[in-house]
Amino acid sequence: MASVWGKWYKMRIEDWFLTEDERGNGATKLGPWTTGNDVRPLVHGATYFAELRACLEQLGKDDLLLFADWRGDPDERLTPDGPTVSEAMAAAARRGALVRGLIWRSHMDLLRFSSAENRRLGREIEDAGGQALLDTRTKPGGAHHQKFVILRHDRDATRDVAFVGGIDLCHSRRDDADHLGDPQSCPMPDAYGPRPPWHDIQVAIHGPAVAEVETVFCERWEDPAPETRDPLRRLRDHLGRLDDAPPLPKPGPPPPPAGRHAVQLLRTYPARWDRYPFAPDGERSIARAYRKVLARARSIVYLEDQYLWSTDVIEPFAEALEREPDLRMIVVVPRHPDQDGLLAGPASLIGRADALARLRAAGGDRVAVYDLENHRGTPIYVHAKACVVDDVWATVGSDNVNLRSWTYDSELSCAVLDEREDPRPPYGALRFARDLRLTLMAEHLDLPGGEQDELCDPAAAFEAFARSAARLEEWHRGGEEGPRPPGRLRPHPAPTLSRLQKALAMPLYRFAVDPDGRPAELRRSGRF
Repeated sequence: MASVWGKWYKMRIEDWFLTEDERGNGATKLGPWTTGNDVRPLVHGATYFAELRACLEQLGKDDLLLFADWRGDPDERLTPDGPTVSEAMAAAARRGALVRGLIWRSHMDLLRFSSAENRRLGREIEDAGGQALLDTRTKPGGAHHQKFVILRHDRDATRDVAFVGGIDLCHSRRDDADHLGDPQSCPMPDAYGPRPPWHDIQVAIHGPAVAEVETVFCERWEDPAPETRDPLRRLRDHLGRLDDAPPLPKPGPPPPPAGRHAVQLLRTYPARWDRYPFAPDGERSIARAYRKVLARARSIVYLEDQYLWSTDVIEPFAEALEREPDLRMIVVVPRHPDQDGLLAGPASLIGRADALARLRAAGGDRVAVYDLENHRGTPIYVHAKACVVDDVWATVGSDNVNLRSWTYDSELSCAVLDEREDPRPPYGALRFARDLRLTLMAEHLDLPGGEQDELCDPAAAFEAFARSAARLEEWHRGGEEGPRPPGRLRPHPAPTLSRLQKALAMPLYRFAVDPDGRPAELRRSGRF
């Protein structure tokens, strides 16, 4: 399918997006991609939650609210004065909207997970007349990690919207550009303080792609497998009405065109013994999309990621750096893991240490890795999962760059190509991807909006990050005398682990932290 983009790249959509065959999952109802969409990045949880609140308050009789979540805290306030997540969804149900939720059941709260809160959110939605399933239909030790919300309107499809990305409907996420943290916080290592600063991204989608996100929900909802194999949990769910899965209404036609963005939904589903009907051998289109796009990378890869683990996953990035002598890669990660402890902390660092070593061996000083802090010097937890390649292809989703996200958990990502070329040099970029990169970089640099254009050139952007991080690092090392330099970037040191730490933590890393969910033949061949 030829695109209307023009003269610089002479691109076709299928040059950057996976074709139907390349997705590798003929059982899904998803189309390869849609055009005519409008996609807006919502940087920061506070931005997303405020928009979600406004949309939820407009839902009425016979409208539809569908959502999938990894963690849901019913008392999390969407704005400082409320309502809470539970109150907003329950109010929509009481006004006559059809509310359906897929909430991961979660592991034990003792392990810093959220089984009790997820169950309470489901119960409160049920009490208001909606339905929510506590869904464990994944591999043992795996998670349903998708985070999306769909709102469809019975009388006006132009208002239909889907929110897709990495932001859960839970504590700690409602932070803003000042990064002082959400007043309602999750437990985190002490280094992040009592209100951990939090960097995250979601996108709002209008147009035909909303119906494709609805398809993702419907495929999971209609899976005939029981939500849990544990007989005691099944009894508890039955008594609490959390096992009823009434049929969904027949989906309406896709919303009308709303913009000039092509959208491809990318997913991960593991290969399970009791197969998903919509992905019998699993799906690894996220991994396949990265590998296809990175084979085209020429100038810049900009990545924000919570983990950045696994040499298997990092290999296509390294191969691109080795192939292209002018390619630069900028990575933004958290300074500290989200888990501490004698084994959990080292297990979280093993994969990153190996991944960074491989990238630096491949790209040398063309690879730069940073973490963030707020203006008070508190580290910012980077939970964002976003990537921009050559200012052409961009993705925002729930997936991290690790084996777990590429093979083991369920994930959903939104890849975007813009029909519009960016008019600023260097030419050949597309508007959405370049604007997303510049927006994120400008915040990390404390750069005024009118000065963002100087970051269009990848080499200039790379140097701007290096200068800003060096100035802030020097200020800290000099005893923090004088005014704090602008910017939030710190050079991220390579993790160091003793041989004993690595030996003790390796089994936990391999089998629990970053497991491989591919079929055996793919694991042996190294393919996805």
